[in-house]
Amino acid sequence: MSAPLQFPQFDPVLLHLGPLQIRWYALAYIVGLVTGWQVMRRLVRLPPAVATLPQTDDFLTWATLGVVLGGRLGYCLFYQPGHYLAHPLDILRVWDGGMSFHGGMLGVVAAIVLFCARNAIPILGFADRMAIVTPIGLFLGRIANFINGELWGRPAPDWLPWRMVFPRSGDGVPRHPSQLYQALLEGLVLFVVVWACARSPRLRARFGTLTGIFLIGYGIARIVGEFFREPDAFLGYLWSGATMGQLLSLPMILAGVGLMLFARSRPAAALDA
Repeated sequence: MSAPLQFPQFDPVLLHLGPLQIRWYALAYIVGLVTGWQVMRRLVRLPPAVATLPQTDDFLTWATLGVVLGGRLGYCLFYQPGHYLAHPLDILRVWDGGMSFHGGMLGVVAAIVLFCARNAIPILGFADRMAIVTPIGLFLGRIANFINGELWGRPAPDWLPWRMVFPRSGDGVPRHPSQLYQALLEGLVLFVVVWACARSPRLRARFGTLTGIFLIGYGIARIVGEFFREPDAFLGYLWSGATMGQLLSLPMILAGVGLMLFARSRPAAALDA
């Protein structure tokens, strides 16, 4: 039996510029958004085309607002509603941490609906392209969680060679590096699956199919990953031992199934459009 690994003492601040601090977490958001935007510019031109390049460029601002505002408000409402309803100004204290993917997703959904309605863009067709690039941001976000030494895993068995002690847990217990598990499942694996499906012109022409695949894939990946992640101390385990992340993922899976069924019931878009 080998000794557990010790968490590397990463500095959560990447760069100090006088009073200005650039944190790894902020960098993950920036790189994720910019990389997703560049990949999106290529994807929207694949047949059937769903948007122009200038429209894709314009959407970057909308996506940023959806991710940041939705992610923050989602965390406040889903995870600590009592605290933030009692202290609403604390919602602005983003430097204290606290972002929710499910909230960020709802924020981006709202941004897509409003942006597409304003620009006469097929909503589900545009959402399908977004579904392909979203795992990029998820991967980078989980890596940033690991660098910050936060959202650590549950206690790991003694035989696990990569079990790790996270100093911020305060108990010295070797744990699963669940942030890396989730980066692999929610980021890399999900990206490969959705990207492979997007290579099929037939699936691209069924608007809503790729979004459905992403929702189902993320929901499953998140539920599996949560079995290795320590739940938030202020929430613990909820109904039947499930975590908040697992419960919030169930509606995503149902929505994904519904979207795929809806897509199959509708006429396919013309591939030369």
